[in-house]
This record gives sequence, C-alpha cells and structure tokens, in this order.
Amino acid sequence: MNPLSAAALEARVQEHAPLVKRIAYHFMTRLPASVQVDDLIQVGLIGLMDAVQNFDDTQGAQFETYAAQRIRGSILDELRHMDWLPRSVRRNMRQIESANTRLEQTLGRPPSEQELAQALDLSLDQYHQQLSDGRGAQLLYYEDFQDSGEAHFLDAYAGDDQPTPASVLEDDQFRRNLIDAIDQLPERERLMMSLYYEQEFNLKEIGEVLGVSESRVSQLHSQAVARLRSRLRAWTETA
Repeated sequence: MNPLSAAALEARVQEHAPLVKRIAYHFMTRLPASVQVDDLIQVGLIGLMDAVQNFDDTQGAQFETYAAQRIRGSILDELRHMDWLPRSVRRNMRQIESANTRLEQTLGRPPSEQELAQALDLSLDQYHQQLSDGRGAQLLYYEDFQDSGEAHFLDAYAGDDQPTPASVLEDDQFRRNLIDAIDQLPERERLMMSLYYEQEFNLKEIGEVLGVSESRVSQLHSQAVARLRSRLRAWTETA
C-alpha cells in the first residue's frame, strides 16, 4: 500500500463523494425526520477518507466495495450515539406489530390498513402518521435479544457471547423464515421491499412504479417491516 499525497487523497475523496451521498440518502429512507442527511454525509466522508488512506490494492478487493463498507460503518457508528427513534415511536410500532399478529391469527390473512387502524382505535390518517413517524423501524432491534430491553439495537457489536442482528441474519434458518415471511406480504408491499432492498431503488423511483408518493412508500415500508417483525417475533424470542 503506497501512501497517497495530499492532492491525490483529496482527488480520490472527491471522485467517490457521490458514493457517500448515495449511501447517506439510502439510510435516510429508514430514519426519522429528526436525523439530518448532511450529518450523515459528513460522517460518511470521514469513513471515505479512512478508506482512501487505508485501502490496500494488493489484496484484490475493489475500492468502491471497501469504501462502501467503511462509509456505512462510520454512519452506523454515528447513529449508535444518537437517540434517533424515540421510545414513543418504537412503542407505537410494537403495538402495530401486535395488532397485526392478532388479526392475522383471526382472519387467516394479512390485515388491511383499515383493519389495523380500527384494531388500534385510530383513524386511517392517524395510523398513516404512526407509520410515517416509524420510518426508522428496523427488522431487528438489538433489544430483541436482551432481557432488559434497554439496549440500542445498533450496539450489536457489544458482547461476544450474545447473538446480534448481523449474526442472526447470517443464520440459514432465519433467512428461510424471512424469505417465507416476505412471500406472505401483500403484493404491493412485497414488490416495494424487492425494489428497495434487491434493486436498490430510491423512494421516488419506487413511488413511480407503484403510482404513489414518496411519503406513501415510506409508510408502506414501515408497515411491511411491522408485518415481518410480527411474523418473526416468535423466532427472535427463542433465538
């Protein structure tokens, strides 16, 4: 690994700055409005600079792949220190998950939004607002594997003897359960998840495919995650 001059370092950072923005904006679709994208870009740039300075091209790795890992790592490290999903929002999302579980058991199918709103004693607009507020909801929280329920899910790197979201997602059985749960989503939510996670479409692009607004795509994402979490809860509680 040959050290780069200051000029070469700056040139390479500028060349790959769009990668930082793309990753930061992709994170933003899963975070509440209180998180500022400029903050994520700034910490992402730090990750990019670290990647430029430490990349060893003799190892055969592609720089962009290496840089993307460092950028995501920097952003995640920043998010672990931020209270970016209030407990009230997390509580509302768990109530949606519980309502989804009860209704699925009763109806034998995924409940509609109207049915979920009614079960929660909310108007449809109020239910949609809770989905919008919960756009930072994740498929797995670290506290899913903690007795106290107090730890932040991004503290997944603490404690070698505890299962983490990353290790769970690597488990073959969990992958099979997750694939099955996604297959049972309502068609539009299943398509939305495929476009977002497999095709890496942004919210605007997904909205154009589905014929809805970006905010509506965000709501559908939150709802799909709530459905998946309700289906996978039994698995995580025994993991």
